[in-house]
Amino acid sequence: MCGIFAYLNFCVPKKRKEILDKLIKGLQRLEYRGYDSAGIGVDGGNDIEKSEQSTILIKKRGKVINLQEEIQGREDLNFDLEFETHLGIAHTRWATHGVPNNVNSHPQRSDSANEFIVVHNGIITNYKDIKKFLVGKGFEFESDTDTEVIAKLLKYMYDTRENDGISFRELVEGTVQQLEGAFAVVFKSTKFPGQAVASRRGSPLLIGIASKSKLSTDHIPILYSKESNKKVLGANKEKANTLGADKNEGDGTVTGNNKDALNSANSTSSFQPANGDGQVEYFFASDASAIIEHTNRVIFMEDDDVAAVTDGCLSLHRIRRSVDESSTRQVQTLQMEIQQIMRGNYSTFMQKEIFEQPESVVNTMRGRINFDTDTVHLGGLKQHINELKRCRRLIFIACGTSYHSAMATRQLLEELTELPVMVELASDFLDRKTPIFRDDVCFFISQSGETADTLMALRYCKGRGALTVGITNVVGSSISRETDCGVHINAGPEIGVASTKAYTSQFIALVMFGLMMCEDRISMQQRRKDIIQGLKELPDKIKEVLKLDEEVHSLAQELYQQKSVLIMGRGYNFATCLEGALKVKELTYMHSEGILAGELKHGPLALVDKAMPIIMIIMKDGTYTKCQNALQQVVARMGRPILLCEKGDTMSQKDAHRVMELPGIVDCLSGILTVIPLQLLSFHIAVLKGCDVDCPRNLAKSVTVE
Repeated sequence: MCGIFAYLNFCVPKKRKEILDKLIKGLQRLEYRGYDSAGIGVDGGNDIEKSEQSTILIKKRGKVINLQEEIQGREDLNFDLEFETHLGIAHTRWATHGVPNNVNSHPQRSDSANEFIVVHNGIITNYKDIKKFLVGKGFEFESDTDTEVIAKLLKYMYDTRENDGISFRELVEGTVQQLEGAFAVVFKSTKFPGQAVASRRGSPLLIGIASKSKLSTDHIPILYSKESNKKVLGANKEKANTLGADKNEGDGTVTGNNKDALNSANSTSSFQPANGDGQVEYFFASDASAIIEHTNRVIFMEDDDVAAVTDGCLSLHRIRRSVDESSTRQVQTLQMEIQQIMRGNYSTFMQKEIFEQPESVVNTMRGRINFDTDTVHLGGLKQHINELKRCRRLIFIACGTSYHSAMATRQLLEELTELPVMVELASDFLDRKTPIFRDDVCFFISQSGETADTLMALRYCKGRGALTVGITNVVGSSISRETDCGVHINAGPEIGVASTKAYTSQFIALVMFGLMMCEDRISMQQRRKDIIQGLKELPDKIKEVLKLDEEVHSLAQELYQQKSVLIMGRGYNFATCLEGALKVKELTYMHSEGILAGELKHGPLALVDKAMPIIMIIMKDGTYTKCQNALQQVVARMGRPILLCEKGDTMSQKDAHRVMELPGIVDCLSGILTVIPLQLLSFHIAVLKGCDVDCPRNLAKSVTVE
């Protein structure tokens, strides 16, 4: 939920202003992940030869622009001071523990001297136990965050170290072993100037590498501990027991006793530029969007990895070796352009992403559908196609908008696969401890690929032997790495917190899966051809719907002062109602509810009167006649329905207060066309109400906490 960005320049001279500008720009790229407060930590001086440096913390409540103004107003900062080697860390916060204010902002510190500081994304579930232990050791806490215990625990580890030869990385390893929950962390210390250490468990973190010279390797080996140490790093039994460490089961932590052995491994197993001049820049970030303008060469860290940069050399470490894990991390090339994360001529990222949908749906289908031969090829599922066709049931697990994309395609998937299809909210799925069997196929849908509840559900299903399939938009995300197979929707970066183009691309990816599953069924061939023809026409139909923007804006002017809105439909468009209502809630803070039209007389009809705004979706599909009945029930109660219907549908239009005509398309794809006016409507209402469209209150883009 929070955004982490850190920048280390080694033997690359940079003025303080350049460093600060990089940190601020990185936070701005990550602001969709949280915008309650922001902060940075940088060096106070530039003498790297000193055994200790001072660290300056600047933190500010509110958005990153507030932090930027605070920095610019600081008269005690020499912006022209040059650093040959420097580490700066930065953070934009979505509050979980403690209200948004300067003290609770990150970086959090170990003490008033800022000896150890940390930026953190995630939640430490055992922070109260650690805090109680540290308070007993004389530590005083100044914030309400769970993160502060990390910095202070690291300080305690340092103060009680067994020898002076212990490394920064070893201290961090000992610290993160005590943490429970989800985290991505980057550390900076005055005791170890010019060094960075980072780790992750459950929250995303990647490392960007920028060097003018060729990289010495494109695979960095993982270094494991040389001995299975049965105590916490630098800790006595009292501390180990207090922090919940099992003194009988060692964590394999490297201590100072075998430090030389590990250093000899570092000399041959760490990354450095190939030309030997040592010039290199490292970037640590929660998301690739913050790195792409600096470099496209990245390493995606895995859970429990510890990355350390010392003297310009990057090394990767793990405490334990587990079965089937890779012994290296690959330096990958990002397939992303800087233009994709720029707003262009649009007022907001959300508006841009709505209008990108004609192109994003094409990108989802490109290379996967042959419109000449009516064939569908999903390369990511090819090796498991036989397992998919033999399965007992299909289970789709997701949250929010991704859940709605599964709801929108459930009926079609049941038709095409002739299998039972379950659609589950990830949090509820876990709460119920849903029975899963080895012949189930479980799909995990997430735009970011990092959604905490969905990721936990994935691990639950893998542990029970089910085949797992990921549907994500982010290459290298946790879900894409941990599933057995999957489909990248290729919608392009989505910056706006409210998802738009990812929804329509997820929708199409699931439709393509259904088409692939029934390709050899003779009875389905005409239906397949109709759907594939509809997909071919879809980009032009979306462009036609987007031309209604002015008409939607006019409707928004009528609705934006209302307190509530109901959105009704059924069949293929019930999910559209849910998704449209969610968009209105997210962006406008107006109460909205998606209602199944078939349930109207079982309660919701009591809400209908002439003052209640009601949007009804009636398309010419199998539920058309039943939707007409619902329309009559609304009109009979003095309702004034706003209708989304197909062009030429005069029967529906005669009873409507307002009408928005949409192009016709094969029934199962109508949900893509009907959701776009609702996306536009929520956008325009939010603008008219003065809401922040890209950063709605209390929300963040990538939900990496449960």
